Amino acid sequence: MIRRFSAAAFAAALLTPGLAACNSTGTGEAGASASPTVSGSIAPSGASPGTGDAKQALLNSTNEIRNGNFRFTMSGAGSTAEGQVHEPSQSAEMRVTIGDPSSDLMMKLDLIHFKPDSWVKVELGGRSASSVPGVQKLNLGKYQHLDQTRIKGNRALGFDFEKVDPAGSEVLTQGITEVRQTGDGMYAGTLDVSRAAEAGSVDPTVITALGAQAKSVPFTAKLDPQGRLSEMVVQVPAAGQSAAQDIKITYSDYGNAAAAQKPPADQVVEAPPEFYNLFN
Repeated sequence: MIRRFSAAAFAAALLTPGLAACNSTGTGEAGASASPTVSGSIAPSGASPGTGDAKQALLNSTNEIRNGNFRFTMSGAGSTAEGQVHEPSQSAEMRVTIGDPSSDLMMKLDLIHFKPDSWVKVELGGRSASSVPGVQKLNLGKYQHLDQTRIKGNRALGFDFEKVDPAGSEVLTQGITEVRQTGDGMYAGTLDVSRAAEAGSVDPTVITALGAQAKSVPFTAKLDPQGRLSEMVVQVPAAGQSAAQDIKITYSDYGNAAAAQKPPADQVVEAPPEFYNLFN
């Protein structure tokens, strides 16, 4: 059964486009694959990448993300996010979907950031969408210009060009507790998600529900031919009201993302109070 979302639940889910979906009682994708066999231990983190140090290879794989020029996707049960970051132009785009038309409540957000401005197009749907306060002022089909003073520090709506990775993969890899190479550019192991709550893709309530299991959550990772992270899948076991599921993060087009396009002026309105109320 799909749980009933409130406006506050939407806001919480948008803070963590991947793992926040673990709060759902949906079946997810991943339960059957959540226990890879991992052998061996991590070599000292100061070892040379040429010595076969799997953890160091994964740590190094996130270096290019800091340059802020890539495309990304994130997905988990009930939510998806995709977009691009282009730090050279201080711009980014993200499209987020939570739920679907058969859910009690569905939300789609099309976010554009072009420092110092941000815009969002909102689509609310689902069986209970009509009960959301001010829904008529939110489903406008236009981009709503956001007051930066009202979204400052809001990870659902703002974008920090000092921390350009929406998924926080660098923090996730720092939490690796065990890993081995399973093929060319392929790795499997476990990570301590309790040390990675700041990543932005890990929901603190899920970490709490996992308890001791949070210290050893299975994951797999793939690197591209240049040694850059191309995929990470965190295999979250069932905990509390959350079903087991995979949280998948991908990166592509390193160095080849484009600047975001500002919405046309005739497609922009100022965000109404109802919009900010939805996220507060």
